[in-house]
Amino acid sequence: MQAGDPAAGATMAGAQSRSEDEELLGVKDVKRTATQAFGISVPKRRSSSRSIKRKKFDDELVESSLVKSSSRVKGPPVIEPVRCPGSEPSSSEKKKVTKSGMALTLPLSMVVNPAPITKRVKKSKQPLHITKDLGRWKPSDDLLLINAVLQTTDLTSVHLGVKFSCRFTLREVKERWYALLYDPVISKLAWQAMRQLHPEAIAAIQSKALFSQAEEGLLANIGSTSQPKLDVFQELLSKHPGVFHPSRTPKSLLVHWQLLKQYYLLDDQSVQPLPKGDQVLNFSDAEQMVDDVKLKESRDEVLEHELMISDRHQKKEIRQLEQELPRWQVLVDSITGMSMPDFDNQTLAALRGRMVRYLMRSREITLGRATKDKPIDVDLSLEGPAWKISRKQGIIKLKNNGDFFIANEGRRPIYIDGRPVLSGNKWKLNNNSVVEIAGLRFVFLINLELISLIKAEAAKMTPQ
Repeated sequence: MQAGDPAAGATMAGAQSRSEDEELLGVKDVKRTATQAFGISVPKRRSSSRSIKRKKFDDELVESSLVKSSSRVKGPPVIEPVRCPGSEPSSSEKKKVTKSGMALTLPLSMVVNPAPITKRVKKSKQPLHITKDLGRWKPSDDLLLINAVLQTTDLTSVHLGVKFSCRFTLREVKERWYALLYDPVISKLAWQAMRQLHPEAIAAIQSKALFSQAEEGLLANIGSTSQPKLDVFQELLSKHPGVFHPSRTPKSLLVHWQLLKQYYLLDDQSVQPLPKGDQVLNFSDAEQMVDDVKLKESRDEVLEHELMISDRHQKKEIRQLEQELPRWQVLVDSITGMSMPDFDNQTLAALRGRMVRYLMRSREITLGRATKDKPIDVDLSLEGPAWKISRKQGIIKLKNNGDFFIANEGRRPIYIDGRPVLSGNKWKLNNNSVVEIAGLRFVFLINLELISLIKAEAAKMTPQ
């Protein structure tokens, strides 16, 4: 080829322009495919593959959602070999690049540093539960623990001196303190819970803070023989504001100073050591050394005279009440309706209950629960529920000397004036004796006039 040929130069210029157009088309295709591969939004034309459009059913909605989610998952990008800038591709390779959109040759910068894919992270709308996983430890306990450790720097002293909401062991106190220090989750939860405490509750907790050694040292300097007032402790607080806890008051300092004095912990106090000998004085030895004569109180003659006069007055009042008892008995009888009945000449005694009154007109009568097969003299079922009473519960008998006796023939005891009479035993009945049988109470009343006549006749009949 000659250099001065104009036709050859025109053909070479046309070939170069065609190659530049093909390179521009290839670059555009590469950009389009790159935007599709790395998620850059490109407006697309929406089309449907179905012939007839209709509403989707529930199962189709689920399937389509699954298809969409599967279509969003993309595999790793395919990296094609990159050519060096010195070597130019052939014309056949350029045609393949322009025609096919699948086999792409990406720039080196886009292959090495792909664009980051941003993912949206859903924020949880649920509020953070502050008291979650706190267990038995309450916010007040955590605040007490922190204040006490800052004051004493000793977990054993904290365990012995601080009163928490519940009983914790020394191991639990240590584990909680280490968790507050080194566990970020527990520390964050406890801090948020303590911030929600009421200011009054925080002030009350801080007022219970333990005393540090520096504070007790300043209080111990005050003499035990002196009687300091609140002004002394107020001056102490003003002189040493950095030593004392901010919640300290003069009154709290006074109370703690009194405790130190009580347990001989002040600087001018000393505890007497125990004797170094073999024999140590115990309580029994000390009790024997005490003189009983010195413990006796001295006689107070004035007091003894007053006690004697009051005793005399009380005895006099009791005697007057005993004399007035018959008159009060008549009043009580008239009010309650329990007055003495008008006995006739045939009635020896009467057994009065709350509902029924039984008259005894023979020397011997039987008590119990009457049945069709076995009649009885005194049917106690007329007074009340008698299902616990035996058919033949007891016998009341008048002896020749005018004394009444009751014999228990049933299984349950009979109570005479509160004394039980067991089965097979008997007891003497007096006037106004209270007879109780299975919850039913009766009063035994004696016709004293008729009984006195019977006793007189019995005395005449006895031989001299």
